[in-house]
This record gives sequence, structure tokens and C-alpha cells, in this order.
Amino acid sequence: MTSKDITIKNSVGLHARPATFFIQKANTYKSSIWVECGDRRANAKSLLGVLSLAIVQGTEVTLIADGSDETEALEGLSELVDSGFAE
Repeated sequence: MTSKDITIKNSVGLHARPATFFIQKANTYKSSIWVECGDRRANAKSLLGVLSLAIVQGTEVTLIADGSDETEALEGLSELVDSGFAE
């Protein structure tokens, strides 16, 4: 199991369109992936789960992955977030 802290930088946070891109990317990996925000955790492959966290710009979240490609998954997702979802 591996984890990585990231900060959401895009203006609308992890809502609607950016969340969809995030989930699509998460689903390309075999590992189980979670997004942890405060004391709440959601499956990174679930749109409703990610949206339920109500992550806004500037929020620091922890990505947690467990599986055969966990390191690759965390790097890929953090690069997507760092890119600002091409805003």
C-alpha cells in the first residue's frame, strides 16, 4: 500500500468535469485507489464517491493505492491533478 499527498489546484476543485477525468484515469489502473480528505475516504473509481467529498481548490488530499501498479497509479493521478485538468 502506497500513499501520496497532493493539493487540488484547479479553480473548481474536484467537481463534475475534472472529477470525471480523474475517475477515468483511476479506472485505467488495476490497483484499488482511494481519495482521503480529512476524515473521509472515497473510492477514486467512483464518481459519486469522489463528488461526495466536495473537494475545492486548495484542498490537500491523500491518494492511497494498493495493488500491482500502485506506484504508477499514484504518479499518473498526481500528474493529472498537477496539470490542472487542462483548464
